[in-house]
Amino acid sequence: MIFMFQWLLLFLVTLTPTIIGAPNKTPPLSPVNPSLRGHTDVFATSSNDFETFFYNQTLDHFNFKPESYATFQQRYIINSKWWGGASKNAPILVYLGAEGPIDDDVTVLGFLTENAPRFKALVVFLEHRFYGESNPFGLKGGSQSIEAMEESVKNKTIRGYFNSAQALADYAELLLHIKNKLHAHNSPIIVIGGSYGGMLASWFRLKYPHIALGALASSAPILYFDDLTPQDGYYSIVTKDFEEASENCYTTIKQSWNEIDRVASMPNGLAILSQKFNLCSPLNNAMELKNYLDSTYASAAQYNAPPRYPTTRICQGIDAASNDTDILDRVFAGVVAYQPNRPCYNVTPGVTQTSIGWQWQVCSEMVIPIGITSNVSMFPSSPYDAKEYDDDCDKMFGVMPRPHWATTYYGGQDIRMILSKFGSNIIFSNGLRDPYSSGGVLEDISENILAVKTTNGSHCLDILKSVETDPEWLVKQRKDEVKIISRWFRKYYQNLRLLKQ
Repeated sequence: MIFMFQWLLLFLVTLTPTIIGAPNKTPPLSPVNPSLRGHTDVFATSSNDFETFFYNQTLDHFNFKPESYATFQQRYIINSKWWGGASKNAPILVYLGAEGPIDDDVTVLGFLTENAPRFKALVVFLEHRFYGESNPFGLKGGSQSIEAMEESVKNKTIRGYFNSAQALADYAELLLHIKNKLHAHNSPIIVIGGSYGGMLASWFRLKYPHIALGALASSAPILYFDDLTPQDGYYSIVTKDFEEASENCYTTIKQSWNEIDRVASMPNGLAILSQKFNLCSPLNNAMELKNYLDSTYASAAQYNAPPRYPTTRICQGIDAASNDTDILDRVFAGVVAYQPNRPCYNVTPGVTQTSIGWQWQVCSEMVIPIGITSNVSMFPSSPYDAKEYDDDCDKMFGVMPRPHWATTYYGGQDIRMILSKFGSNIIFSNGLRDPYSSGGVLEDISENILAVKTTNGSHCLDILKSVETDPEWLVKQRKDEVKIISRWFRKYYQNLRLLKQ
């Protein structure tokens, strides 16, 4: 089988599998449902208060060879509207960019700007190396440039600098630069991130505690490496979300996979499926449709947020068509309910900068072993196959993944015992309807490493912009996080005053 990069629905852009057929199922790592990205009516906000800068960043932080001293331009964005200033040691709230450009982050992520007035904080957004306008190969047509990313991952020397450790070192160097530039040496920093960015935030606090006072890691599956989390964790929650929405819906979806194979095996079967699902282009094989539906259901569960509640929408569509004897017509009714008013449905959108870059990251160090083995899953069996994963990455990049590197470098084994002794000031926030919560930290580790979770929450809801329709449990989750951060600030300023006496 060919490697199915189903996780390439990533940060800031809409993606679905561009290479299909393998059993490895790693869904999107993105704070926001990629299908909503770019909808200015959904995420509209004023950007007049934001100013863009570039820093001459070191390419290689960990070597002293001549080529290691090469530099590239790293983008960062600052909002100083509410900042109390360096003279008052006012704090700095920092968003750590992840696997995509930061252009939309300033409009989508409300936690920083909504709490900046309370803390009189400076707001900073940092872009992850190689993404957006922070690519060592240059802009090559702008922040969404595919060409620059393609050149980056093809270059066997340059792509070696494309990893999370170098990205964290970028953030450390850049934050010290910002503090020095603003003479804000005693301004405490809180780093914030979501999903992969949430992992970066927690790791940054552990690796650079002298720079970041604390971290808010939203929906960060830091335990979904090695065998720390059962491979079924993700899809078991997807199944649970749909089964709770409607038993009939769950059963219909569970039965639909064999029906797709049956129809596909008929003469002109692929044409029948293409017409039945109103696809924009004819299917090349049945797996394309199955992967598309798999992605649709996984995305709906992961981003099952109010007020739309996508899993409910899909199930309402399926249940409303329950009198239809054709099971695939019922499934398509669910797709339409979730994504209405489309002239056709595209199962193979084009490649983006993010999809290319993330392929490299998951084939090098971000190896998240997700599979499906449970008999009660509404998805067909698709166990995680490490050998096939390795073979496909070898074919694509000529490299073998390092599945144990994340836990070797950042930790993860015996996390409660280790972090209770050596870590502090980290909030791990999760919504339990988010399938990635299965790989998250869900219980307090110590009095300063805290889990803030909501039963009905989904992926990264707490750091998104607040709206009037937010339920009370979401409002409370954000308030709880603000209280914890306020406590960190109070203790910091108390210690600062004592040191100055």
